[in-house]
Parts: sequence; C-alpha cells; structure tokens
Amino acid sequence: MIYSDKVMDHFGNPRNVGVLEDADGTGEVGNPVCGDVMKITIKVDDDRIGDIRFQTLGCGAAIATSSIVTEMAKGMTLAEAVAITKSQVAEELGGLPPAKMHCSVLATDGLKKAVDDYLVSQGREPIAVGTIAHDDPDFDPHAEEHDEACEV
Repeated sequence: MIYSDKVMDHFGNPRNVGVLEDADGTGEVGNPVCGDVMKITIKVDDDRIGDIRFQTLGCGAAIATSSIVTEMAKGMTLAEAVAITKSQVAEELGGLPPAKMHCSVLATDGLKKAVDDYLVSQGREPIAVGTIAHDDPDFDPHAEEHDEACEV
C-alpha cells in the first residue's frame, strides 16, 4: 500500500496526541471490521475549538487521519468542524488508498461526536446528528476492500 509523504509524516510525527483531562467534549468511535479505535477530546472557547487532542489505536492511516483532523479543526467554529468531510481529510493528506478511506470516516465521526457531546452537556441541540459518516450511503464497513484495512 502506497501512502503520500504527508500521511507518513502525520503517522510518524502525529500532532495533538493525548487527552484533554478537562475536556468539554469527548467523541469515541471504532470500526469493528479492522479494530481501529479513536478518542477525540475538545476544549471549546466561544463556540470555537480552542484545543483538541486524540488517542488512536490503529493502523498508520488511522493515526494520520486523527492527527490531520485535529489540525484542521483547531480554531474552527463548532459548525465548521462538524462540516469537515472524509474527502477533505483525504485531500488534506494528499490522498488515501480506497481501503483506508474508512479511517477518514472514523476521524470525522469522532470529531462530530465530541462536538455533540459538548453541546448536549450545555443543554443545547446537537448539530452533527444525521451527519455521522456511517449514515453515508457510500460508506460500507463490510466492503471487500476492508479485508486489508489493517495492513500498514
């Protein structure tokens, strides 16, 4: 499997790794097909993501997508952050092999769940409901290409 230099950089030198102990929102997601698990925590300041961290147990693409999503989302409004798509994540990384697109789905889903967790904790309506990528008709976690999903 061939990865872009940017994927390799974010895999080898991931940004924003860790957990915000005083997080305002937490999103946890996983893929039962390949076993990737992600946790994204956010700190919100005036409806913007002021800080963000991730922990990922998974392949190189899972780590890279988690890392780039945190970089993309930092400083965005909550609405802008939940609008990040799997395609934007893949494009920002210089592309992902088709068998690894599920990693960008997990990263965006984790972010969306963290935002909604924050909003609900504030007594507000979630904004990512219905935008979780697993509801995307193009996403099939059981597609044949996922048989090689956990190969680095």
